[in-house]
Amino acid sequence: MIPATDDAVRRAVGAVIDPELRRPIADLGMVRDISVADGVASVAIVLTIVGCPAADRISTDVRAAAASVSGVTDVTLEVGVMSPDERRELTQRLRGGRPAREMPFGPESLTRVIAVTSGKGGVGKSTVTANLAVALASRGLAVGLVDADVHGFSIPGLLGLVDADGNVPQPTRIDDLMLPPVAYGVKVISIGMFLRRAKGEAPVGAVAWRGPMLHRTVQQFLTDVYFGDLDVLLLDMPPGTGDIAISVGQLLPHAEVIVVTTPQGAASDVAVRSGVVARQTGQRVAGVVENMAAMTLPDGTSLDLFGAGGGAAVAAALSAGSEPVSLLASIPLSPLLRSDGDAGTPVVITHPDDPASLAIDALASAVAAAPRGLAGRSLPLRLS
Repeated sequence: MIPATDDAVRRAVGAVIDPELRRPIADLGMVRDISVADGVASVAIVLTIVGCPAADRISTDVRAAAASVSGVTDVTLEVGVMSPDERRELTQRLRGGRPAREMPFGPESLTRVIAVTSGKGGVGKSTVTANLAVALASRGLAVGLVDADVHGFSIPGLLGLVDADGNVPQPTRIDDLMLPPVAYGVKVISIGMFLRRAKGEAPVGAVAWRGPMLHRTVQQFLTDVYFGDLDVLLLDMPPGTGDIAISVGQLLPHAEVIVVTTPQGAASDVAVRSGVVARQTGQRVAGVVENMAAMTLPDGTSLDLFGAGGGAAVAAALSAGSEPVSLLASIPLSPLLRSDGDAGTPVVITHPDDPASLAIDALASAVAAAPRGLAGRSLPLRLS
């Protein structure tokens, strides 16, 4: 057997991916001294912070990577913590040279920003957003999800980010950066991650905030959370056209908007307003999603519990006198969509053949295939 070399072990260990930052630990400056003697690989790494929640996962992966090198018979691992200076250098590297508190999703960003809105509550907007995010991630896209529905947050529960006590894991902090938890390949941030309750206590209380606090919260989600390089950033918006809709319009005027409605006329009439307000802030309506559409019963008959035609009516109303708006998907009523949401297991993963899952998957295909608008964005062109 050829003896293992220090360089071979360093390459293997350096390729280990940090589960929170989603980058190789060598790129993050986490690898320290490595030496091999008589088949024993001595490996030293540093974690970003004391009490890093990913410590066990990283240690296990590093040991496995070192042991996989031909000629290594045993591994000893020393785990330390970065110094304050090293953490500052890391956060600067993660920001890509941008100053602190600068929003990385401005008009020059190549990340598609899509706000999912509705005119009223109860139309399944959050369920659609959560499943759409997972469906996009399953296609290999880098996806982030901001739960901007501060008063009625439900994204953590829909994605299974709730423990037995009803708490949601908090983001890991590296100085002034927050690393969002990941669920089903989607990086997620929600106000629910910052509300705690002890075992046996009543559910987390309501968030009773007004305009300035709401604006600041959404702004911090967009500036202080490290999402990394994303293909798509989804925002689960609160229903209606209130403070957060206005704030997002100010912060992300280049965002696209998907309007969710039900077939019912009372819901579709109100849904049009969210698209109109989005346009008033400069955002583009990318399309309409009709949720709770007719479902096919086992005997082949159709049950249209909430009527029919609401999605098409919203698309037609938003197309009048403006650029055409299409009905992107019509998602049928589905008991599995509801029960999987309650269980925190997205239907697109657990029951991919369910009619609602198929409709959401088709929606994800339409979103993923849509061209990325480059108007107003600086391109990295270089004259030779």
